[in-house]
Amino acid sequence: MEVKKVLKVRHYKAGYEVREELREHLEMEVMLKSAYTLDGNYIGDSKTAYFLCKKKGIKPELADTDDNVCTIGYSPKEGKFFGWSHRAIHGFGIGDEVEKGSLCSMSGWTDEYLKEHPGEDKSLPIGFKAKTLEDCRRMAVAFAESVG
Repeated sequence: MEVKKVLKVRHYKAGYEVREELREHLEMEVMLKSAYTLDGNYIGDSKTAYFLCKKKGIKPELADTDDNVCTIGYSPKEGKFFGWSHRAIHGFGIGDEVEKGSLCSMSGWTDEYLKEHPGEDKSLPIGFKAKTLEDCRRMAVAFAESVG
């Protein structure tokens, strides 16, 4: 759905904005409220942004610079990186480990796709342990990819 016109923008202290957008879909005009970071990256609907930014204290960010949809973010309040999709959310802190059956150890892609695009696999090996915040971020990216 292509954005035809932004009708209204409301900024929130939690670090995001909600845009009332007129979009075109199947030759019809549809009005949606979508939430974005202050950098213009898509978070989701306004309820999702409120939950992530206000309730959890997460600062949404891009997992991949080739995309403009935030699927991970850091919460200083909890000291964790979170990964999410419309299906699930999970936080990762220092000391967390990838165990057998963990979604971090599974890719969200099919085996056929990964054979052609091996660089797309962000899954982590069983036994990977988060020793730094960057490791926590890697776990959040792997989780978001698997549930996306």
